[in-house]
Amino acid sequence: MTEPTEPPQLRTPPAPAARPAASPAPRLHYAWIVAGVALLVLVGAAGFRSTPGLMMEPLHHEFGWSHGVISSAVSVNLALYGLTAPFAAALMDRFGVRLVVTNALLMISIGSGLTMVMNASWQLVLCWGVLVGLGSGSMAGAFATTISGRWFTARRGLVTGVLTAGGAAGNLVFLPLLAWLVDQHGWRTAAFVVSLCATAVAVPVLLLMRERPADLGLLPYGAQTAPPPPAADGGAMARALTVLAAAARTRPFWLLAASFAICGATTAGLVGTHFVPAAHDHGMPATTAAGLLSLVGLFDVVGTIASGWFTDRFDSRLLLIAYYGLRGASLLVLPHLFAADLHPGMLAFVIFYGLDWVATVPPTIALCRQWFGEDAPIVFGWVLACHQLGAALVASAAGIARDRFGDYDAAWYAAGALCAVAVLLCLALRPRPATAAPAHA
Repeated sequence: MTEPTEPPQLRTPPAPAARPAASPAPRLHYAWIVAGVALLVLVGAAGFRSTPGLMMEPLHHEFGWSHGVISSAVSVNLALYGLTAPFAAALMDRFGVRLVVTNALLMISIGSGLTMVMNASWQLVLCWGVLVGLGSGSMAGAFATTISGRWFTARRGLVTGVLTAGGAAGNLVFLPLLAWLVDQHGWRTAAFVVSLCATAVAVPVLLLMRERPADLGLLPYGAQTAPPPPAADGGAMARALTVLAAAARTRPFWLLAASFAICGATTAGLVGTHFVPAAHDHGMPATTAAGLLSLVGLFDVVGTIASGWFTDRFDSRLLLIAYYGLRGASLLVLPHLFAADLHPGMLAFVIFYGLDWVATVPPTIALCRQWFGEDAPIVFGWVLACHQLGAALVASAAGIARDRFGDYDAAWYAAGALCAVAVLLCLALRPRPATAAPAHA
């Protein structure tokens, strides 16, 4: 007789694992808010700097000042805009972005407001040249480099392109309005509007700008590890000069600086300053010419953002060669396109030149990062200084040429030739070997 067996034990199935609570939808990374504030600042700064080109003819008729004299104020503005940039980048490291940018905006407000009571050309140089130049220089490309470098690891090239395009958007937003104000209510009203807007832009900077992601317990956008803390090494001026001394011992710095000087000469110095009066010389109303220049700004937004996207994917040297070559060809054609009425040829130039306007900035910044590592914002500040010195030289030279020859044709042809030189400079810039340390190290 067999022993009775116990019924088999039924295994209780394991309880299903508790599902983790659904995580909340990720919030917008604060880097995008900081980038938005920076974009607003750069839009405003570009619009403020675009005003003198609209005021050239009214000042000439009211005070009798020559184009060369008025252009000298623009030259001082452009030169200080560039020379301030590397020190502004170092000052932002030392005292903070918010403090530096707020003071810069207030300086622009004061400088623009004081032009309303000027009666001598030296006062134009002091107000619009020195004060507005120093203020706008503190929000130059080094500012965009600082923001994109501190707050972004992923999408850095794209963000740099968007912030750079803020300069074009400034022209888009302000130029038609300012041209209408100058035409209908006089240049003093336009100066007052610039002063008021510069003060207004300071408000979101004070309320929303933050220095670094670590201040909010965040990593930079797209980063997996925290960046090293910033080094505290001496004063802002000393650091700016030390970085310059190290960079100036390298060949890439001078190639980048010289090519970017030509970029400034052929954009802000020539087209940005003299396109409106040159079109007016051919019978085109100033408001129409300002509208065309704002259209350059519209297409520059597209071109610069696209250039940032290209910079993340292609060789920056090849991009610069293409940009300078195409720009030079278009400038050689421009003297034949001016007319009293708008026609398809001029519209095609405006669209083409807009796409190319400051598309050079994202690849130039990328090359600075490639060669100079963590010092790239300050190095780019010095490269930008050369950009503005080139712009200042050509802004003054083109005004003198206009007084001497009665037109701007020689200036356009010379600018086209300079672009060919820029192509050669970029060809001479070799890629940095992947194993080499940054040039500042």
